[in-house]
Amino acid sequence: MSEETWQETFYTELVNYTVELDGELIVIENVPARVSNRTGEQLFAPDVVERIHEIVWSQQKPKRVIQAPVYEYAA
Repeated sequence: MSEETWQETFYTELVNYTVELDGELIVIENVPARVSNRTGEQLFAPDVVERIHEIVWSQQKPKRVIQAPVYEYAA
């Protein structure tokens, strides 16, 4: 395959960022990211990552609380 076939492009999109902290799932909505059109990989600018850390560690009151099912992957 030619190198051109593997060329990736990225587009800007607002995404949901999830992280687990002390057994609690935290969701941050509307996070700006560069998203690969080929793989869906999400890339975040350094200032965005810094803001995510501020939100996660601030312990501020969330906009809302959701409940999520948990499944175990068993082979």
